[in-house]
Parts: sequence; structure tokens; C-alpha cells
Amino acid sequence: MLKASVRFGSLSSFHPQAHSWTRTTMRSFTVNSLNPAVRNVQYAVRGELAIKAEEYRVILKEKGQDSGLPFDRVISSNIGNPQQKGLDQPPITFNRQVAALMEWPQLMQLAPNTFPQDVINRAKELHDEIGSIGAYSHSQGVPLIRQNVAKFIQQRDNHPSSPDNIFLTGGASAGVSLLISMLISEPHKSGILIPIPQYPLYTATLAQFSGVAIPYHLDEAHEWSTSIDEIKAALRKAKEDGIDPKALVIINPGNPTGALLKEETQREVANLCAEHGLVLLADEVYQSNLHRAAEFPFTSFKKVVCDMGSPVPLVSFHSISKGVTGECGRRGGYFECHNISDDVRAMMYKMVSVGLCPPLQGQIGVDCLVRPPKEGDESYALWKEETSRIHKVLAQRTKLMAERLNSLPGVSCVDSPGALYLYPKITLPEKAIAAARAAGKEPDAFYALALLDATGICVVPGSGFGQKEGEYHYRLTCLCPGVDEYVGKLEKFHGEFCAKYQ
Repeated sequence: MLKASVRFGSLSSFHPQAHSWTRTTMRSFTVNSLNPAVRNVQYAVRGELAIKAEEYRVILKEKGQDSGLPFDRVISSNIGNPQQKGLDQPPITFNRQVAALMEWPQLMQLAPNTFPQDVINRAKELHDEIGSIGAYSHSQGVPLIRQNVAKFIQQRDNHPSSPDNIFLTGGASAGVSLLISMLISEPHKSGILIPIPQYPLYTATLAQFSGVAIPYHLDEAHEWSTSIDEIKAALRKAKEDGIDPKALVIINPGNPTGALLKEETQREVANLCAEHGLVLLADEVYQSNLHRAAEFPFTSFKKVVCDMGSPVPLVSFHSISKGVTGECGRRGGYFECHNISDDVRAMMYKMVSVGLCPPLQGQIGVDCLVRPPKEGDESYALWKEETSRIHKVLAQRTKLMAERLNSLPGVSCVDSPGALYLYPKITLPEKAIAAARAAGKEPDAFYALALLDATGICVVPGSGFGQKEGEYHYRLTCLCPGVDEYVGKLEKFHGEFCAKYQ
């Protein structure tokens, strides 16, 4: 056997003083040395306000009543993260039971009377297909789960769906990022139409891949509706500016607005995409978050495109992070390709293969999303009770919060029919706007920072989502329990802030 001194001689004989490392001989690793596209990425949902909120959370944890802060807890209203501590939406029992048995199958024997039979049957079926969830799966996702996603889509839309067109992903965001990265064929020239206000994922990902955001404004005066004329105007301007539009993003229900598209508008969108050779990217992760479904139903773009017999290339996204599951941390989602050629799908497969596979527990979450308990199953009654309660509470909170916000002077808020948020518009005093500019802040960010400092409530300023010049908004979730106290703090702060800067 070789002696340790011989095997590791190159390490043991190393003498730092024998080398003269200087800044001229070592390449620096600084922000300025990074890819400029990375420096251009901004993501308001996890930006300055979220960072400051976390600092406050640490202070409260360490110092408690001696923190010197005017609040005793931080309320994370900046992100749709239902199960986050403080929001505490309970997980769906069926989903977690299946996940537990997939994590440790021996529980079936160790706790034989604990799990309902339909849970055991589901876990056995998945285990027979997957084996250990510690192993990689097929890069496109577990075949059985993709088959179940295709069945879910077919039942929802009454049109065929193929598991070959389904890609399971680590949350919908991973699918969006993949598609945008593939569509940007010419940096700083390839553009994608995005709604304003938009979810900052889109502008952040476009910046990362050196694509161009082509904004089209939603119509706040008409409940944040989508205007075809506005999209056409954005297309014309992009082409005049030398930008090549490649795709159109629709978020339905909207984020941050909660608006739902009417089928007539969806047909017009599909026709416009076909006319201009655009890929239609349909972000439909909030499709089951409907507060007034009879008045504002959800219709998928897959159904609309198939009903029309349209040739438009369509990619539709869904996720386990929203809806009633709220399993954000498990990172599960999927996208479906429609009217996408085999060679393009092959390129998609090549790219997802680089990441080996989506998280297995996320994939299992997708299976539970698209295959919930059926009436007659042992778990159905509890699943129905839990999901109905979540829908009811969210709708009640949204309605109450919209009413209370609309009663404030200088605030107007569309009563969101979908998703998890409200997006109130705020009219700020001129002195507040001047103070914000002097501080180097956008006025709504200045307002939101003051709100956080005074109440511990963390929201996202409208400047992070995009808005018309001279308008100010913020987004807050409707997930917070204790809504009377929560809204009461918003009301009290708004009055004091406006009085301070009158």
C-alpha cells in the first residue's frame, strides 16, 4: 500500500508562502465579471421588500418583545405560498398520505389501519410503476403519471390528449423558463408579448435569456380584460422597433389581477396568434381558483383551440403550487404541447434531459392533482370537505378585502373573480411621490416599504408587475387568516400615510 505521505504528498508539501498570489494573476469573481444577462434579472416577488421582511422576521425571533418593532409578526402577503408559516393553509390529506407511503412504503405494514384503502391502492400502483422515489425517472416524467395528466385534460376539454405531448416539470416556472429559452433565437431581437401587469417570472426569464419583453396593457377599467386592439398595437410597435415577436403569453386566471378571459376573447387571441405566427403560451395555474365560477368560468385554451380547429402552436402550463393543493415546495407541474411538431418536441426532450428528471414527489403531487378521490372512494368525503372549505374561505376573504379596500379614499380595487390576489390601485399624495423620488424609490415601492415598517405586512409594489405611467398599485394575497385584523392594519396605515404627506 502506498504511504499517506506519498499519496497525498502534493497536498502535504504545499506551502502557501512559496507562492505569490496577486490580483494580476487571479481572475476576479465579482458582480461585474458575471454574465450581464444575470445582472439584468429582476424578480419583485422576492425582491427588496421580501428581503427586508425576512430581516424583521429574524429580529422578532431573536428579540421577541424587545425587538423595538411596532408589530409582533411579519405577514407574508407578497407571494402565493398557501402553506407558508403564518398563512397555514392545511395540505390535502389524501395527497399527503399518498406522498407518505411513497416516501416509506413500509408504513403500509407498520400502520395497517391508518391509511384508507384508496390511498394504499394509489401508492401501490405508483410504486409498481416508479419503484423508489430516490431514483431518477424518465426525463419527461413518469409515463403512468403523464397518461393520467392526458386523461385529466381529455375529460376537462372533451378533446384528445396524448401523454407524448405532456412534460412533467419542477413547477410551472420550470416549463415557462424552458419554453422562453428555446424561443429566444436571436438575443435582444426575439421578443415575447406579455400582459401588463404580469407575473415577474416572465420579465425575469426574458432578461436571463436576453429576450425582449413586448408589453400589452390589460384594461383595468373593464375588470382587467384583455384587449385585442392593445395586443395588435404592441405587435406593430415591436416590429417598428425591429423586434421579432415569437410568442404571446396569456395568464388565465390572471396574476396579479385574477381576471378570466371570455371565450370570445380567447378565440380572437388564437386567431391573432395564427395570423402572426406566434406560439401561444397559456399560463393556467390558477384554473381551479374560481371565486364566482357561475359568472366567471374557466375555459382552457386547449379546448378553445381544438373547438376552432386552429393550427396555432399552443403550450399550456399547470401546477400543484396553486389551486387548493398549495404544494409550492414540492415543485410539481406540467405543460402540454398542442400543434407542436415532433422535431421541436424532440428538442424539448433534449433540454429537459439535461436536468435528468423533475422531482419525484412533485410528480406524485401532479398525479394527486389530476386524479383526486372519486365519489364512492374512502377518501372522497374528507377530500370534498377540505377542498370546499379552502374554496369558500378564499372567496370570502377576497370579497371582504375588496370591499374594505374600495372604501378607502384614493384606493380602487377590482373584486378579483379568480387566483389568489387583489391588485388595488392607489392614488398617492404629491408630497409622497416627491419623497419617494428623493429616496430613489418608485412611489408604490416607497408606500409598500412604509407599510412593512409600520405593520409587518409585506406586499409587492405594482412597479414590479408593470403599470401605466403615473399609476401605482400593489399586490397582496388573500391567503392571510385573521382577515379583519389584517385589513384593519392596511386601513389604519393608509390613512396615516396619506395624512403624513398631505
